[in-house]
Amino acid sequence: MPMDTYFYIPVTAAIIEKDGKILIAKRKKAYMGYLWEFPGGKQKEKETLEDCLKREIKEELGIDIEVGDFVCSVKHILNCQSAIELHAFKAIPLSDIFHLKDHDEVKWVDLEELPAYSFFEPDRMIVRRLIEDNLKS
Repeated sequence: MPMDTYFYIPVTAAIIEKDGKILIAKRKKAYMGYLWEFPGGKQKEKETLEDCLKREIKEELGIDIEVGDFVCSVKHILNCQSAIELHAFKAIPLSDIFHLKDHDEVKWVDLEELPAYSFFEPDRMIVRRLIEDNLKS
């Protein structure tokens, strides 16, 4: 089926930056288990993407964030019945004491280290975009 025939579920991802490093999170054993990702989640009805991101990060990591610049959007077909559109934003943590709910661990890494981690496919596309943007600047 062509990509434009799917209904895309809006999902957010936070590129949380601190001291020149980026936060990545390793999923628990559930769906896409043990893969690394940029934390975030599904947008609720009547919720802005930015508000969704703040809520999801509070729920998943137990911290508040300040949402920054939009990075990119990535469309990804999960299976024959569902697809997501992942919207990535830069973010700044307002705390560094994490209370993990959906992840086994989090890690602060340098941008150049990101390709060495096993990411969920849409997150890999965000990694490529971050590296491309960094090379341009």
